[in-house]
Amino acid sequence: MSRRRVTLADVARRAGLSTTAASMILNGRPDTRLSEDAHRRVHAAAAELGYRPNVAARGLRTAKTLTIGFVSDLVATTRFASGLIKGALEAAENAGHVVLVAETGGDPKREGEAIAALLDRQVDGVIFAVMRARELFVPELPEGTDAVMLNATNARHPAAVLPDEEPGGRAAVRLLVEAGHAEGIALIGQSDEAEGDVFRSTTVARRVAGIRGAMADHGLEFVAEKSIWQWEPQHGYTSTMELLRQCPDVRALICMNDRLAFGAYQAVTEAGLRIPDDISIVSFDNDEVTAYLRPGLTTIALPHEAMGRRAVDLLLGDEPGAETLVPMPVVERASIGPPRGR
Repeated sequence: MSRRRVTLADVARRAGLSTTAASMILNGRPDTRLSEDAHRRVHAAAAELGYRPNVAARGLRTAKTLTIGFVSDLVATTRFASGLIKGALEAAENAGHVVLVAETGGDPKREGEAIAALLDRQVDGVIFAVMRARELFVPELPEGTDAVMLNATNARHPAAVLPDEEPGGRAAVRLLVEAGHAEGIALIGQSDEAEGDVFRSTTVARRVAGIRGAMADHGLEFVAEKSIWQWEPQHGYTSTMELLRQCPDVRALICMNDRLAFGAYQAVTEAGLRIPDDISIVSFDNDEVTAYLRPGLTTIALPHEAMGRRAVDLLLGDEPGAETLVPMPVVERASIGPPRGR
């Protein structure tokens, strides 16, 4: 037989006060004008009885259910972007909210069903998160439903949390320059000439702008650029092998992400060269794969947990919806060294 739920009236009765007085004390009202002893008795009674506030009843009074919807494509089921949800969960817990997670696999039909299910449960707002940054389609939401894009953008929902990619791109070039590299630098994963007006995402565009801006500021030019649409290890490997055959004077690689860098590592080693003695490598994302590379890969990290926390803060805050950029930290390991001969 299930145990009867402890009510606010039970707490008030145990404390010897009215239900109204007990409610004001437990809700933290600063103007109760009740004694310190009354506050002590109410909190002691609540603890002794195991009282838990009735969130549903509170929701009816305040039009808030203290729940947040979190709709993602693959964030919850992949290790790479799981920091997004981890940060969101931490921030929600600190704010006294519960997160309801719906994973869709990127299927538009499942996305619609997930949103409907969350709205049926009267969530106070929805965070839309994606594993790899992109422009995201969001179905029509009921008027008054707040939404925040996490690692994504949407024209109708300006509140978005993104990594600050442009300074991140500049940081990658700066690391090579500080190590003494002034020539023989190649870009793996993107080529303006090959890709023309092709649009990947806002974040990729900013990463590229940072890289190219820093190269121009230092008076540098790439010795070669390899366009790769799918940033996966096998493509990093084949493109780097081709690059080493075509440009024997290459001394440093900027890889557009760590998975490309993983493939580049294999190609450099297979060519009988050493990192960083012969070729330096810098990359982006701080993917888990970087922990298994030797020497360790220097990378510009995606601040996933900080982004997840900021998305919840933005959703629950009173600020108008706007784009928020979270700094990308530099993770220095051992893949960058001075060029050969220095």
